Amino acid sequence: MNRTVCVVGLGYIGLPTASFLGTKGYRVIGVDAQAHVIETINRGEIHIVEPDLDILVKSAVHSGNLRATDVPQEADVFIIAVPTPLAQPGNRPDVSFVEAATRSIAPHVRPGNLVLIESTIPVGTTTGVVLPILRAEAANGADGVHIAHCPERVLPGRVLVELVGNDRIVGGVDAESTEAAAAFYSSFVNGEVLKTDAATAEMAKLSENTFRDVNIALANELSIICDRHGIDPWQMIALANRHPRVNILQPGPGVGGHCIAVDPWFIAAAAPGQAHLISTARRVNDNKPEWVMEKIRAAAARFKKPVIGCLGLAFKANVDDLRESPALGIARRVRDEGLGELLVCEPHITANREFDLATLDDILRRANVIALLVDHTAFRGLRAEQFAGRALIDTRGVVR
Repeated sequence: MNRTVCVVGLGYIGLPTASFLGTKGYRVIGVDAQAHVIETINRGEIHIVEPDLDILVKSAVHSGNLRATDVPQEADVFIIAVPTPLAQPGNRPDVSFVEAATRSIAPHVRPGNLVLIESTIPVGTTTGVVLPILRAEAANGADGVHIAHCPERVLPGRVLVELVGNDRIVGGVDAESTEAAAAFYSSFVNGEVLKTDAATAEMAKLSENTFRDVNIALANELSIICDRHGIDPWQMIALANRHPRVNILQPGPGVGGHCIAVDPWFIAAAAPGQAHLISTARRVNDNKPEWVMEKIRAAAARFKKPVIGCLGLAFKANVDDLRESPALGIARRVRDEGLGELLVCEPHITANREFDLATLDDILRRANVIALLVDHTAFRGLRAEQFAGRALIDTRGVVR
């Protein structure tokens, strides 16, 4: 079994992967560009919120099997887990972090090594970007190097459970790479390891998140139409879902996170003439925050001195992840439009450089307009009578 693993990118995917492998006997070199991330991990601590991750990191670091640094080193396996954001304008995929990570490991890659791309990437990136860089910059080219795309498929808040339990797709640039990748993941994954080629693996990951996005768009559009008719959308959806072949998802203030709000654009950018439904769903979800803002503006206009409370900044319940968060975007717009005094509560972070954080009690005591933007467990006990005399915009159907 290959024993040394170099993980490039110690964020929401890279750090759980690195620490888990460290507890399974691998010697892991974790690489990140941010000094505070390196220092935090080497103390056996974490810089992100994920259940039980602190215990895993502490164990891996104190055993000597996990060490963080700012430069890659020689290893048997290289895992690239860096962001792939959208470039603006035009919602184009930005693979510059993947390119930079590949170049950073290239001097250390040797024949027999395994290079795995866990970052979500546009179709063709493994063979069209990663492989050519290694051919040009690795010491012996890419000869004898196994290269595969193995997309992460985990849910924030359940990463450590799903890292092991979920089925994994592995797609190599050739059959030997696929087999090498499958053997590596089979050493610690309890789910089935599914073999394919690199392009199919890339498209499968994008399609998984696009499926979610399209179905959320339906729920969001239905919620807007229900509001027009004075119908409770959550009650309506619950009733419709009693049909044995119907499963409408839950509406919200938009779609966030680094996956569902981003990945469909990777497909649409590569096939704009064919991705009609995908592009429309993205526009529906991207426009939902404006609908919420219209509600907030109308509510604020009812009060002489509006105090507006926003409950939640994260992109989903019970995490600290603000990436692509519609709740964060709404709070920013309330502030920037000067609609009133703004209070923001996010129970999963201790500080934010943009907002002074308020407690839930502060908002319930002072705000006359309240936008419930994230269905955190901390907000689940709220009752309708607590909002008497106030305007409540409940985008998650929490207060029934």
